[in-house]
Amino acid sequence: MTNETPASGRAIRAIAIFCGSNSGDGNRYIDAAASLGQALARRGIMLVYGGTHKGLMGVLANAALDAGGTVHGVITERLHGRGHLHDRLSVHEIVSDMRVRKERMLDLSDACIALPGGLGTLEEFMEAWTLNQLGDVDKPVGLLNVDGYYAPLMTMIDMMITHRFLPPAHRDSVVLAEDPDALIDGLLAQPPMSVPKWMS
Repeated sequence: MTNETPASGRAIRAIAIFCGSNSGDGNRYIDAAASLGQALARRGIMLVYGGTHKGLMGVLANAALDAGGTVHGVITERLHGRGHLHDRLSVHEIVSDMRVRKERMLDLSDACIALPGGLGTLEEFMEAWTLNQLGDVDKPVGLLNVDGYYAPLMTMIDMMITHRFLPPAHRDSVVLAEDPDALIDGLLAQPPMSVPKWMS
């Protein structure tokens, strides 16, 4: 399958992936990153990511490239200067800073996924989710929920709903799955956000 367009009419040709520049504990996160990279390549979806060879980011890129996929890396000048650029990418760009990097990754992509990661991963993902919530973009977001990694985040989201800081429908605007193909299928089926964020 390549560049699928489901009955919903949503086409996904490229996905921005946010994930750790560390590898985490054990092999579960490494295996998940590799599986996602392979799934993207198999389905003809370009991987857009932060351009480094470090941690899960490097595992993800290597898996996609080894499976014949296209990988577009966007790295900052500072990280490039530290020698962090992956040397096998299909395409790479060097941008001035993290703000420009995030904007460029989103511009290049039709959807966004977060693998497990740290503060940067969470911040990048939440910005993409917020832009969808506001209606500034229509680029569905998903979490690869490896071993329940993102369960605490969704508990916090539920707290926001309970205390009326977030409409309940907005919880459903993020796709959660443990399997890469199920996650991609969920993104393809995700309708645009239609419920306003402002509650009466």
